[in-house]
Amino acid sequence: MMSIHIQIFMASRNRLARLCESATFSRKDHKVSSKIKVILLLVPQKIKNRTTLRPSNCTTRFAEKHNFAKPNDSRALHLMTKCAQTVMTELEDIVIAYGQSDEYSFVFKRKSNWFKRRASKFMTHVASQFASSYVFYWRDYFEDQPLLYPPGFDGRVIVYPNNQTLKDYLSWRQADCHVNNLYNTVFWALVQQSGLTPVQAQERLQGTLAADKNEILFSEFNINYNNEPLMYRKGTVLIWQKVGEVTTKEVKLPAEIEGKKMAVTRTRIKPVPLYCDIIGDAFWKEHPEILDEDS
Repeated sequence: MMSIHIQIFMASRNRLARLCESATFSRKDHKVSSKIKVILLLVPQKIKNRTTLRPSNCTTRFAEKHNFAKPNDSRALHLMTKCAQTVMTELEDIVIAYGQSDEYSFVFKRKSNWFKRRASKFMTHVASQFASSYVFYWRDYFEDQPLLYPPGFDGRVIVYPNNQTLKDYLSWRQADCHVNNLYNTVFWALVQQSGLTPVQAQERLQGTLAADKNEILFSEFNINYNNEPLMYRKGTVLIWQKVGEVTTKEVKLPAEIEGKKMAVTRTRIKPVPLYCDIIGDAFWKEHPEILDEDS
């Protein structure tokens, strides 16, 4: 049986950011965790806060056992996004989600009353829905790779006091995506193309800045990092958008014996993936409904 550990803090905005950073789980090689840790940051109850939940996977051992491509496996990333879309469809109070690597963050409406705003219910429902979706859709993305054992996801719930703090959090996750992907791109180029061992590649990159890594990629491997897929560099943003779906419908008039099949287009609102910058103001100005005070 899984045990749940809840840590409760009263936090200012600055300490909030430090606590979030310290909450990042270690990704060292280990077996699937049997514990789910929830970090709940409390602010005065009169404030309608933004609730953010972030499930993530224990990836190192799992990725190696299932032959994930390095530095990025598009199958795994698309599978994660499919799971996130499933969660959003199940819980329509999620206004935006952001994913990169082995994690996804879900932001709930300010006035959401799902589960009577109980953090434990948010966390267990989203984490279990995400994990079960990962298993359910595995074969759709890994056709030739059987699932060798059940994956495990941990989760944490954070309550943010205002929209600016929420935007700071999402900016931090996207910045983390860029830093990690740039490092991994040059690291695996050194290992896979130059023949360095992982230890040698790590030593080569020790103390290097972003400009140094870009120079190594371009001068030694003819790789322009800016041309790498946006999904790898920016991560995936999920927001609700109208989508036209074409379905086939049989139409039969009263005077006809047999019906005719016709294509019918219906508009539905679905969580749609975007690969874009969310650190600047342009995204938020284009989608003001996400942080609407009445949502």
